[in-house]
Amino acid sequence: MKLLIIGASGTLGRALVDHLAGHHELIKVGKTQGDHRVDITQSDSVKNLFEKIGKVDGILSVTGNLHFAPLAHMTAEDFSLGLNDKLLGQVNLALIGQHYLNDGGSITLTSGIVSDQPIIGGTNASTVNAAIEGFIRSAAIELKNSQRINAVNPSVVTESLDVYGPFFKGYESVSAKRVAMAFQRSIEGGLNGQVFKVW
Repeated sequence: MKLLIIGASGTLGRALVDHLAGHHELIKVGKTQGDHRVDITQSDSVKNLFEKIGKVDGILSVTGNLHFAPLAHMTAEDFSLGLNDKLLGQVNLALIGQHYLNDGGSITLTSGIVSDQPIIGGTNASTVNAAIEGFIRSAAIELKNSQRINAVNPSVVTESLDVYGPFFKGYESVSAKRVAMAFQRSIEGGLNGQVFKVW
């Protein structure tokens, strides 16, 4: 399959590339590095990307910024980071990408454990991740030509504990490879509108 990986240079992106290399044709994309560049928050940038690469069998998104801070110190501007980046950016990929997806192709977005298990300082992340899951469930019943859309919902990733560990006290981390395997299930399986939890 011809697979587009958005966020390929990040922790999860690298794990995806390692796990899927040799089995699929991979197109690695990032904001600042990769085979191609894209800013998922800008529709024109996303359209230009798809115009360059053409039709694909799978769109995998492992990207998107969030704002972690106590609710008492959060402003609307802070909150908009996650809304505009991880939420609307991934939605943007799906809305535009569906028109460049081959029949039977799939889109897989990334949410996260805080959609179900909120943490202190994670209100922005909980809101965004829950919205992503609502989006894929609804979009799944409208996609045409046997196209599918799912989300992968991981716990905090072991390889990122140095950055995010303080927010996830008492949470069991998961390896990036386990998360990559959930993406593989989404791509190579037949499920639609599902959230693959990796906890």
